[in-house]
Amino acid sequence: MAKVCQVTGRKRMKGNNVAHSKLRTKRDFSLNLKTKKFWSEEEQRFITLKVSCKGMRTIEKNGLEATVREAQKKGLVNLV
Repeated sequence: MAKVCQVTGRKRMKGNNVAHSKLRTKRDFSLNLKTKKFWSEEEQRFITLKVSCKGMRTIEKNGLEATVREAQKKGLVNLV
């Protein structure tokens, strides 16, 4: 799952570079993805996720276990 946040499911977007002459060329709007290890108190181990900064804030707000369960229901995370 390259270039996809495992918490929010956000992907890169396509768009245009617009020059001063209004000439348009294709470009990608990439996510701010980070590979981050989170400590799971429930499982007593680290869980490594590829998350965006918005995904990190979601984990801080809702907690790791609740966020991972929600992402597994959506099919974004496949933890063993």
